[in-house]
Amino acid sequence: EHLNGETECVTQLPGVPQIVIGADRAFTFDHVFASEVGQEQMYDDSIKPLVTQFLQGYNATVLAYGQTGSGKTFSMGTGLTQTEAEAQGVVPQAISEIWSHLEKRAQGGLTYSIDVSFLELYNEDLIDLLNPRAAVGSRGPTIREDSRGNMVLVGVERMAAQKQSDILEYLHQGALSRTTASTDMNRTSSRSHAIFTIHLRQQDRRSSTLYSNGDAAGENVGMDGGPSIVSKIHFVDLAGSERIKRTGAAGDRAKE
Repeated sequence: EHLNGETECVTQLPGVPQIVIGADRAFTFDHVFASEVGQEQMYDDSIKPLVTQFLQGYNATVLAYGQTGSGKTFSMGTGLTQTEAEAQGVVPQAISEIWSHLEKRAQGGLTYSIDVSFLELYNEDLIDLLNPRAAVGSRGPTIREDSRGNMVLVGVERMAAQKQSDILEYLHQGALSRTTASTDMNRTSSRSHAIFTIHLRQQDRRSSTLYSNGDAAGENVGMDGGPSIVSKIHFVDLAGSERIKRTGAAGDRAKE
């Protein structure tokens, strides 16, 4: 586009979260970031509040949607191509903040456990990116309805994380297994939707209560688990959304 002398068609209005396409087509959002804005500022302004709510026990989802080559995987950080700290995407920054917060609270009596899962939706099939058996043709995950009418995933591998590096390793492992292919618009275009999920269970030991097994002498006194808070946050990197004629896709690429 630069070689052809093309100019930017999207203009950001200063001081307001609004963009203008062309001459008069204006769109307003919660946040708008110019192309020169770094990953850290984008995370602090738009993603950090969701991570804070997740740590408070709420479920949250971060979606990356857009045309192929627009930077979805880079912004999310699910490709793990960023080596410099300031270039780290949403997911690595969120992992760092979540772990730092939990470690601080653990000093005050909090206990917690973290599990992660990494799914790929490719041509309407679910693939578990953390389950090696999925690569040899075994039956993959399925979506079912439980007795309460909730939609649940069955057959998904949830890997326990004992330290921050474990989560990053699972992210890297799943990223290597994602389906990518070359199109006219992107040499390594993601051809599938990817959902990286962090499951968190928190329990405050200070709210636990003592219990007895009924012994008259009060022996064998233990600690009741007490109430716990369970939450999860999804990081969704959608496949590129674009017109087929612009990608030059044909055959399997066009089907994707």
